[in-house]
Amino acid sequence: MPPIIHSLLDTDLYKFTMWQALLHRHPDAQSEYAFTCRNTPTYPLAQLLADVERELDHLCVLTFADDELDYLRSLRYMKSDFVDFLTVFRFQRKFIRVEVDGETLYIHARGPQVHVTGFEIFVLAIVNELYFRRADQDAALVEGRHRLQEKIALLRAFGDEPERKKPFAFFDFGTRRRFSGAWHDEVIRTLATSVPQHFKGTSNVWLARKYKLTPIGTMAHEYLQSYQSFGVRLRDFQKVALEDWVQEYRGDLGIALTDVVGMDAFLTDFDLYFAKLFDGLRHDSGDPIIWGEKALAHYAKLRIDTQTKRLVFSDGLDLPLALALYRHFADRVQTGFGIGTNLSNDVGLVPLNIVMKLIICNDQPVAKLSDSPGKTMCTDETFLAYLRQVFHHPAV
Repeated sequence: MPPIIHSLLDTDLYKFTMWQALLHRHPDAQSEYAFTCRNTPTYPLAQLLADVERELDHLCVLTFADDELDYLRSLRYMKSDFVDFLTVFRFQRKFIRVEVDGETLYIHARGPQVHVTGFEIFVLAIVNELYFRRADQDAALVEGRHRLQEKIALLRAFGDEPERKKPFAFFDFGTRRRFSGAWHDEVIRTLATSVPQHFKGTSNVWLARKYKLTPIGTMAHEYLQSYQSFGVRLRDFQKVALEDWVQEYRGDLGIALTDVVGMDAFLTDFDLYFAKLFDGLRHDSGDPIIWGEKALAHYAKLRIDTQTKRLVFSDGLDLPLALALYRHFADRVQTGFGIGTNLSNDVGLVPLNIVMKLIICNDQPVAKLSDSPGKTMCTDETFLAYLRQVFHHPAV
């Protein structure tokens, strides 16, 4: 069977955008990322040990092809020196280890951050595909195609509703939890062909290039979390991270992630300066209606026309929820919807809820204080309690 990962572009755009920013500003950072499965799999993931090892061995011999580098250079926010760095980049196997303890699979990537940050999406895609290979592939694909056609029918029916001021636009965010690379490709091809008026891009750089779609993504939690260890006052880490992002991209990639220490603490830091410079905000935890209303109220307080801003929703969405959120907000603000698992792994099987998160940077713990129960992740309870205290964040 061919290796799961065939190209180093087969990952999410925000891995490249964060990678570039970190390379330019903190090239000496050391970090550790840890794999976690949040739900109970059908069979122990420890059984995948040998296969995961083999796939990682293959990943670590891949390099960027010249035409792939040319594509990255064509993205105006990718700097030439960063792409030059990628011409000689190769994942180092010594920086990632896989172990089992009983039925639990442990994967840790530890080393220079600019050498280990890229492992995340590949590890998640590898574990997912290996896990679902034991399922009935034919039955899963039949059910997946049926469900995909239902989504397309729903979107076409939505198009028959009375015309609204702004179009409904959604994107694929499903690389990390896809059923398989081949199925992910089929989903993107089908959506791009069937509903181009609504389907506006994908976070997957390989598929964006293949189907001439817009690659979608800016920053993830790890970017802001890293700044908790970069020698600034903890209370100021978000403001410093956002400022560095502004200086790196100077108007491009202007969607800010809001829930590293909760929406309320984020808005305290998101003053008039940042609110004018960033195009909008991304939701990834907590009640999306409450979050969106807080965002709109904040813009109104700053006397910013919300019609010029965008709210991007990306927390566990399916199309019915995305359409409901569109109907609630679209008359007041631009919207966008990043749908992940429900696009790339909706085949009638229970998806894995797996993540690979930054847990240590520069020998210090880092954490995300999610607005949703179960999403907070930190290996140091003392630091977590301190972070809550600094940002007045309640336990959820």
